[in-house]
Amino acid sequence: MGIIEEKLKKMGIELETVPTPVAEYVPSKRVGNLVYTSGCDCRKNGQLILKGKLGKELDVAQGKEAAKQVVVNILAVLQKELGSLDEVKQVVKMLAFVNSTDEFVEQPYVINGASEFLVEVFGEKGRHARSAIGTNTLPFDTPVEIELIVEIN
Repeated sequence: MGIIEEKLKKMGIELETVPTPVAEYVPSKRVGNLVYTSGCDCRKNGQLILKGKLGKELDVAQGKEAAKQVVVNILAVLQKELGSLDEVKQVVKMLAFVNSTDEFVEQPYVINGASEFLVEVFGEKGRHARSAIGTNTLPFDTPVEIELIVEIN
């Protein structure tokens, strides 16, 4: 078990098995020394931990919780692709979508749940460029969907 996996274990976080995609895509794609992840949602044990729109059914704190769980799932994808999360040299870019009402404008605060967690796990290597975009719907009524691009050793 790598250093990052040990750190996650001490944080009480267990990475789950990456589920088989529900459509025609792969969970991650390696191009040179970059890994692109497909969009992930906030499932735990096969079920969304939260459903709905920010600004209607959910508040910022719940959105941050969902965003953190999305990153936990992305880390599982990266571990499957790389064998060990220690192979991550740095997180480069995050593209995040927030299922929001038309009036909700706090998407960056929701996605801080994901960004803060990456810095907690990887330290300075977890700091990244980012876009936090509001959208009127997301698959399966997930509140957050995130993609990452990481540089690997």
